Amino acid sequence: MIPPDTHLEIGSLLFEGIDQIDLTGPFEVLARIPNSTYRLYGVTAEPVRDVKGLRLTPDAAIAHAPRLDVLHIPGGFGQEALMEDAAVLGWIRQQAAGARCVFSVCTGALLCGAAGLLQGRRATTHWASLHLLPYFGAIPVNERVVIDGDWIFAAGVTAGIDGALRLAAELRGDAVAQGIQLYMAYAPEPPFDSGTPETAPPAVLAAARIAVEPITARREATARRIATRLGIDVGEKAAG
Repeated sequence: MIPPDTHLEIGSLLFEGIDQIDLTGPFEVLARIPNSTYRLYGVTAEPVRDVKGLRLTPDAAIAHAPRLDVLHIPGGFGQEALMEDAAVLGWIRQQAAGARCVFSVCTGALLCGAAGLLQGRRATTHWASLHLLPYFGAIPVNERVVIDGDWIFAAGVTAGIDGALRLAAELRGDAVAQGIQLYMAYAPEPPFDSGTPETAPPAVLAAARIAVEPITARREATARRIATRLGIDVGEKAAG
């Protein structure tokens, strides 16, 4: 736990095609951490749209971000366009090097992997991309939240809320995290038990896999290129 009188700079990466819940779910938690400043940092300072068209505006461009204590990297289909963006990957590396904690949500893990930061780490990501983690030298763990030292990984989309609560507890203690959870009335009771590949009906899972097949194929092709650049020999281990 960080001393409560220590001010924390918390920042999230914002980009075109982000999945807004990867951002706004954790925002509900992170923006309520006591004695902290929370900001959104875009590739530029211009507004972007999430994967479904929601308009979001950064507080500043990444080039003007201060040194962050907490770096939050969300995911979404737009992550793919940044996987070989030297400026973005360099910024992630620079911020991660000085951060108290790096928090990855969904396919934000792939961006961290592309930055060369996942080698030897236990990590998770969205179920459709979990098999790609070895291309970045990571050890895939099929859990909703995975903690590896000062890194926290949340799996797909809504898992970002759970990961953010774990992060809040790490930073300010369980009571603070519990208070935030209570304010949010976060006590999910989903109407269906279909939130994971293991529990979804086979027909639902099959349709979902078909829906994400094109982006998954693009992600795998990119992951193979990055594995070569990083000198990671995956062989057939990551075959989906």
